[in-house]
Amino acid sequence: MIIKLTHAHIIGTIIAYIFGVFLVPLVISFSKKEGLVDLPNERKIHKTPISRIGGVAIWTSTMLTFLCLVFLSYYPYGSLLSGILLGSSLMFLLGLVDDIYNLNAKFKLFIQISIATLVYLLGVQINTVPFFGGMDLGLWSYPITILWIVGISNALNFIDGVDGLAGSVTTVNAITLAIIAVTMTPPNPIIALVGFILAGSMLAFLTYNFNPAKIFMGDSGALFSGFLLATISITGVMKAATFAILLPFVVLAVPIMDITYSSLRRISKGKSPFVADAEHIHHKLLHAGFSQKKTVVILTSVAIITGALASLFMGENTIKHYFTYIITIVIVMLLLNFIKVLTKK
Repeated sequence: MIIKLTHAHIIGTIIAYIFGVFLVPLVISFSKKEGLVDLPNERKIHKTPISRIGGVAIWTSTMLTFLCLVFLSYYPYGSLLSGILLGSSLMFLLGLVDDIYNLNAKFKLFIQISIATLVYLLGVQINTVPFFGGMDLGLWSYPITILWIVGISNALNFIDGVDGLAGSVTTVNAITLAIIAVTMTPPNPIIALVGFILAGSMLAFLTYNFNPAKIFMGDSGALFSGFLLATISITGVMKAATFAILLPFVVLAVPIMDITYSSLRRISKGKSPFVADAEHIHHKLLHAGFSQKKTVVILTSVAIITGALASLFMGENTIKHYFTYIITIVIVMLLLNFIKVLTKK
């Protein structure tokens, strides 16, 4: 069944948002009672304890939305979707355990590689590159796929250091990848649906995550979201035997630039790339005098611009849908932030 853009995609986004808006306050309340909060320290910029398991609400609203679509007869069976949902759920659980028990970085990396290997065996693979007439990667397919999935998953975690930043960038990236997937030839509306649902869940989370944040997504939310972005970019865009395979690098430019910059900087200093510090791109902007809100606006604007460039490459139909959805999303974000400011007064 071909799912039309105006049907399951919009319905899925709205359902995910509604679930999220009700779930996030419950998670905030629960985490405070159980002491599952992120405490301030010299590396962090918040001054009071904040709930750190926002990923619970993001994951739950996403999965409940897929369950609702089953009852609405919209659920698109097959097409690698089951593997993506399984892998993302395992990545969420890994992040949740890390949020609670603070796992060893090397052990966490091992589990991430194991999860990525599982979904690779289930068919989520980068098999070709557009050069030399669509060259088959052969044995290189596995390490390149694993590097992409694990790298993007962690990249979202790296930029989760300013209120609203990771959520805003994820929302823009998810919408962009979804629109490209559904408007390319041949279209992939099934994978696009994942992107739209993730965007809906993330918008609900942002309702409570804009500065000053009441909740953080934590490793559970960042790894879950990053994994979904990585896998839908493979299955929804990279499967095309054209230069469209390069578009995810453009769409995901913000998290890719940050993780590349941070890793190379740490390695050059003789440190592990997995040891956290306060020298990410968003930290540089804060040190330059920009507020948290301005930092989010700057980096989200970069994500919007790179998404527009990728959509423009795909043609008139894609860029038209892109601006329609992005303008809508930006207006919603501004309204959510405005409502939050009013409710504080």
